[in-house]
Amino acid sequence: MSNIMTSKEEFGIGIVGCGTISKIHAEAINSSQHGKLTAAYSSNKEKVDTFCEKHGGKGYTDYEKFLSDSELDAVVICTPSGTHLEYGVSAAQAKKHVIVEKPIEVSLERGRRLIEECKKNQVELAVIYQNRFIDDVVKMKKEIDSGSLGKIFMASASVKWFRDQAYYDSAAWRGTLELDGGGVLINQAIHTIDLLTWMAGDIESLYAMKGTFTHEDIEGEDNVIATIRFRNGAIGSITASTSMAPPLKRKVEVNGDIGTALLDGDTFHLLRTEGDLATNGSGKSAGGSSPLAGVAASDHKKQYDQILHAIKSSQQPTVSGEESLKSLAVVNAIYASANRQQPINMEEFIAEKERNSK
Repeated sequence: MSNIMTSKEEFGIGIVGCGTISKIHAEAINSSQHGKLTAAYSSNKEKVDTFCEKHGGKGYTDYEKFLSDSELDAVVICTPSGTHLEYGVSAAQAKKHVIVEKPIEVSLERGRRLIEECKKNQVELAVIYQNRFIDDVVKMKKEIDSGSLGKIFMASASVKWFRDQAYYDSAAWRGTLELDGGGVLINQAIHTIDLLTWMAGDIESLYAMKGTFTHEDIEGEDNVIATIRFRNGAIGSITASTSMAPPLKRKVEVNGDIGTALLDGDTFHLLRTEGDLATNGSGKSAGGSSPLAGVAASDHKKQYDQILHAIKSSQQPTVSGEESLKSLAVVNAIYASANRQQPINMEEFIAEKERNSK
């Protein structure tokens, strides 16, 4: 889409927000092939100074001055989800490429507005879904696409993790509808929903239930379950929790009539009807009480390499703004189904949201 700054060998990248996830982005950027952390912004001077002292770059507490930095080519937004639109629009208008920590925003309408603003200003937009770049995830995707499972008839995703009350109490935005978009589904499980739909295909319809069972004073849910039907006719489920003690590894399972592909944590298993089992990977997994449990900067680095190579080559990043709307649409539809206590047809739901965004 854009020819802005595509001739550069190294892209100056600035991070917006110096919270928990920002250090992973800083490590990934500084180890990437074409990126260098040149700036960081936070309204908290102590936070941004500490961050820059450790990771490099110039610190700013004024967002407009941050965007005016002459070395800045792209902006990474690591603020609460419900603020991505405003920060992203300002960055796009300043002709900076925009990279957003998942999800793109809390609603399809707000996500669509950010996409249109980036198009209008001819800058690229990418959303961080680093799990797509895990070695075993790539192997699993290729195996499924090869047709080795036969006819796929069922697929499911499960994220049964644990977050204590202190996690939600640690920041005022956590678990709120306005800034977090909800609870476990949009914050923790959306990565795995992205993998499920990427591997098994688009969802046709779903029905969901949710509740808040083990945490206090949060607007969002800590447990949710949805039954789903894919467009290819397969059925399945999505389960998400931050109440599990002890926490379990996340799972993505795709079942065909001659084999099963299973992602157990970050490890891919291929099971066939004749009983053979192929196991790949390190077995690292996320699911503990820490928000960064199992999160490796190396996977973010792989995505940054792809994003910056795409910008340099005037191509669209793999996980573009449009691509990121797919998992957000599922999340928003699950919330709508649980709130309305009725099934949701995805095509009709997305059309409704498209009308609202115009």
